Amino acid sequence: MTPDTLHGLLVLDKPAGLTSRAAVDGALRWFPRRTRLGHTGTLDPLATGVLVLCVGAATRLTEYIQRMAKTYRAGVVFGARSDTDDADGQVTATPGAVAPARTQVEEALRTFLGEIEQVPPAYSAAHVTGRRAYDLARRGEEVNLTPRKVTVYAIDVDHYEYPRLGLTVRCGKGTYIRALARDLGERLGCGGYIASLRRTRVGPFDESQAAPLDGERPPLLPLALAVADLPRLDVAAEEAARLRHGRPLPRDGFADGQEVAVFDGGELIAVARADPRERCLRPEKVFGG
Repeated sequence: MTPDTLHGLLVLDKPAGLTSRAAVDGALRWFPRRTRLGHTGTLDPLATGVLVLCVGAATRLTEYIQRMAKTYRAGVVFGARSDTDDADGQVTATPGAVAPARTQVEEALRTFLGEIEQVPPAYSAAHVTGRRAYDLARRGEEVNLTPRKVTVYAIDVDHYEYPRLGLTVRCGKGTYIRALARDLGERLGCGGYIASLRRTRVGPFDESQAAPLDGERPPLLPLALAVADLPRLDVAAEEAARLRHGRPLPRDGFADGQEVAVFDGGELIAVARADPRERCLRPEKVFGG
């Protein structure tokens, strides 16, 4: 196969100790030279698990996968703090830390549900005056990050025996589990950091589909999975041709600005945006043809 014929999605099981970029570089060995390949959401070097890669035309759909809900299994250690908010940083014991009861932990966790404001870790890819926060932090410069709104859908306690707490967290785009562990420890007054982290699901992609980096490349998954969260519209061949030529498709019934995944015979042919004033869908991304 040539780079021009390789299009789809691949679920990688990222190993610990690698950046997401390094994992993508490792996956390049599975593909011909000049194949377009990118990931859809950074995992810290300490973290393992589901990293969705986009191949070929699928790289135009990364934003939709990035928006999808994610699920993590997290191991938190209480009684200490880390400058990176995880075990890869400099860990310092919290003087006089007192073990919180499980009921206290569960009560504190409930305050992190829903839409919350979260300050990203200083060692993160968040931007500060146009630069990555981790670049500033590594140079010893002060990092002042603005709180941002994130959504946490659910937090379950898997086990707790001080100082170790096991959690399953389901959250939205941009949520830092390191920051959640840090803030939980501060709320309980004992400090806390992430000791282990595994992403088990991103939208419809779960760890059962994830291929190890040192194994053989699995078959690519269809582009349609990248837009699984968008409303779906199936059209006739002549309507598909209209969209592929960049012409709006007469349609109403969608909210202003709503994105719609358009299919022809089961194949994703476009992502279009609704324009209710003109009662049409305007193609934004077109595939195939």
